[in-house]
Amino acid sequence: MAISDLLVSAIAPIYIRARFLQERIQSGVVWNLLDSSFIADPYPTYRQLLERDPHHYSPLTGMITVAPYEDVDAILHDHRQFSSMIRGTEPFPLAEEQARRQLSPSMQFQDPPDHTRLRGLVSRAFTPPQIAKLEDQIRTTAHSLLDQVSDRSEFDLMADFANLLPLLVIAEMIGVPAEDRAQFKVWSDQVIRGLEPNLSEAELSSVLDSAEALAGYFTPIIEDRRIEPQDDLVSRLVLAEEEGNTLSNDETQITLRLLLVAGNETTTNLIGNGLKALLEHPEQLQLLREQPELIPQAIEELLRYDSPVQIDVRRLVEDTEIGNRQGKQGSLVTPLIGAANRDPQAFRDPDHLDITREDAGNISFGRGIHHCLGAPLARLEATVAFEVLLERFGEIHFGTRAPEYRRNIVLRGLDHLDVRVHA
Repeated sequence: MAISDLLVSAIAPIYIRARFLQERIQSGVVWNLLDSSFIADPYPTYRQLLERDPHHYSPLTGMITVAPYEDVDAILHDHRQFSSMIRGTEPFPLAEEQARRQLSPSMQFQDPPDHTRLRGLVSRAFTPPQIAKLEDQIRTTAHSLLDQVSDRSEFDLMADFANLLPLLVIAEMIGVPAEDRAQFKVWSDQVIRGLEPNLSEAELSSVLDSAEALAGYFTPIIEDRRIEPQDDLVSRLVLAEEEGNTLSNDETQITLRLLLVAGNETTTNLIGNGLKALLEHPEQLQLLREQPELIPQAIEELLRYDSPVQIDVRRLVEDTEIGNRQGKQGSLVTPLIGAANRDPQAFRDPDHLDITREDAGNISFGRGIHHCLGAPLARLEATVAFEVLLERFGEIHFGTRAPEYRRNIVLRGLDHLDVRVHA
């Protein structure tokens, strides 16, 4: 190691601590998104931000974090002032050309007119009637997964149910054969990890390898569907056309990877986070048993209470005043979705779970032109999942191991959730 590298490695922790001290002195709160305690439970920090410094400047990252519901909602609606084209900007550099090529062109990171064209085409293959037709398949799949643990009084809800249900549904939609789905799960998990800012170099390499493997897997399927369409999502994407526009092969590839997130990870986290919240509030779980017609309303409250998506990022198109902060053109702003969903100005008693709540709607699936395309599917899968769980088990309690969250920052979800059940 060169002397300069040694100096950098020795100075870096001192520099970081100094920046955090400066942050605490200036605002009374530190937003350290890499801290293990924050990852385990971000809500105390969100509460401090809302109370002490709702438009918070981080000297370490140079980013403004925005916590209030009203402001987060406004930022996500205003794509002209707050751009989604953040890839390649600090602190999200993608220096490697391979990384830029594999990860950046998704409509998630694009603005109009490119985003408008892509979303218009993709939405034609992802319509509400298409989603509604999946309900019977989702229910059958949910029962099949629980059949496999029917001889056990305790199992890991994540490994045996929540991780698998949305994966099997999206795999069926795409047309992935049963024998390929285990490998498909590995690839999709690694690609999804690419959304997180705390990637190691090894993890980035895995993300790129999995993206390339998925590209190799999807290429012949896309080519086959162009020649001989079937009743699956790939065919609908290939056949989608609007005003003479169609998706290119690369765009189809990238869209399929994006839908893995929309149709997989968010639903997994909604089911896991949601059941954990209900187990922590047994009176709410009992109310849901007594009034199962509340399940759709409960889904919205579970989305609010412990959102599957915690943060978003936007780039300022021009100098902009945000609360009491002056944001510079080109700098990044972080709308804190998890904080907005706990804002007492928008929700009464926001840290309490209430499945009968009728306050403002949650922001968990975003707002504006980037509102999650997979939201209807996630809601349907979660609704069916909770219906089936309550139908199958007269009692559900925490199991042997304490629940533990994965070390994600953007997508909040459990690594495991052991449950004891009684049929």
